[in-house]
Amino acid sequence: MTAVPAPVPGHGLLAGRAVLITAAAGAGIGMATARRALEEGARALVVADIHPRRLDEAVVALAALAPAATVTGALCDVTREDEVQALVAAAEAATGGIDVLVNNAGLGGMKPVVEMTDEEWTRVLDVSLTGTFRMTRAMLRAMIPRRRGAIVNNASVLGWRAQKGQAHYAAAKAGVMALTRCAGLEAAEHGIRINAVAPSIAMHEHLRKTAPEALLRALAAGEAFGRAAEVWEVANVIVFLASDYASYMVGEVLSVSSQRA
Repeated sequence: MTAVPAPVPGHGLLAGRAVLITAAAGAGIGMATARRALEEGARALVVADIHPRRLDEAVVALAALAPAATVTGALCDVTREDEVQALVAAAEAATGGIDVLVNNAGLGGMKPVVEMTDEEWTRVLDVSLTGTFRMTRAMLRAMIPRRRGAIVNNASVLGWRAQKGQAHYAAAKAGVMALTRCAGLEAAEHGIRINAVAPSIAMHEHLRKTAPEALLRALAAGEAFGRAAEVWEVANVIVFLASDYASYMVGEVLSVSSQRA
């Protein structure tokens, strides 16, 4: 296993931008992306989640990281259209206009198809795929009149690969990839870029609670570096896609993985 590299210093990739990130409380990719956005100079940050206590703690930690930036928290369940509309409206009002949306909300689980209920299937797709659609639709309605903006969706290499027990999650993430490609073409006409990342395995506290430890060790060992990604390594790629360095990228899905998808 190779050593984990040191985090890369910020280079102002999001200087002056206002950023909205869903599922950004806790220790996962969303929180890492929120930190990275501030490190890259974001002037305003809105983090959303469904967990009130974790959200409050995240806002306090992020505000301390960048005292000059405006950091706001908002409760939102992306399976509820009224809450999505309220989140986008509040984020627009708090920042004067969102420049970057990161659709990070997702839900997984382990269940063979033969044992999976309709409710389990629907719940994963509603959060991971339809929630991404709802947020994208609402944000585009605000971005299109400004003719600028970037949206980055969090997909997964399971949108390409097969893994037992992951049919619902893989189907949802493959859908996120297709949504990214189609919506990306539509949004490009208005000067807006939509792209996605597809991580393989990024280790964090929530993942350890929802997947067997033996499986996580096996997946990490299968990576070229012999380890899982750090969440900030995925956040780096998200920030790149949100920045002007990715100005000619539309509808792309970047695999954040140390092996071929």
